[in-house]
Amino acid sequence: MTDAEVSDAQREELQTLLDSVPAPLEPLDVSMLDGFLCGVLVQPAAVAAAQWLPCVTDIDGRRLPPGFDATRLHELVAQRHAQLDRAIARRNWFDPWVFELADDASSDPQHSADAEAGELDAVFPWVAGFAAAMNAFPGLMAQPAQELTEPLALLYRHLDPDDLEDADDLLEAIDSLAPLGDLSEAVQDLVRATMLLADVGRPLPAPVAPRRAQGAKAGQSRRTARR
Repeated sequence: MTDAEVSDAQREELQTLLDSVPAPLEPLDVSMLDGFLCGVLVQPAAVAAAQWLPCVTDIDGRRLPPGFDATRLHELVAQRHAQLDRAIARRNWFDPWVFELADDASSDPQHSADAEAGELDAVFPWVAGFAAAMNAFPGLMAQPAQELTEPLALLYRHLDPDDLEDADDLLEAIDSLAPLGDLSEAVQDLVRATMLLADVGRPLPAPVAPRRAQGAKAGQSRRTARR
């Protein structure tokens, strides 16, 4: 697997390949895919590709039809997965695949108080992909709720509240958030939330205290013996 980042041209190629998946399958688009991969990568236990890859070409994980060649599609998805994995493991910034909507895109009244009407709708596919990963792989959601509420609120503020059933604490946390200023701020919150959730599902190893050199210990023992 190459360590190279997925280029803009490769991302466009990936979208074309996803668009070529035949009906009735419902593939993710590249923005939804990006959020989905982050949701997979913050799980406490590593999720095998054989488990999550079918969800890329169909939201319900249905199999591709015989004869459909998904080799290149899978290569590009695996490349982005590896890229995000490195960033999350090192707690490095990454650029989420979120794209500004056309000026004539319909707006969601839920966002009108946060920023210019409709601007934040561009984040919805990414968050929907992340939520799809949480539904498919619930390991992270089994962690203590108090550790998940803040980062999930940063993400799920972009979903319809009616979709957040039996989540009173989460809805309360969402209501307490300050309004977003613009799309750039919303995208920053995607990365921030991903890293906070990684701290829960994939905590960094505790730093190891430096060990004293063996020679220094031996010298100290000899000095003690002479006393």
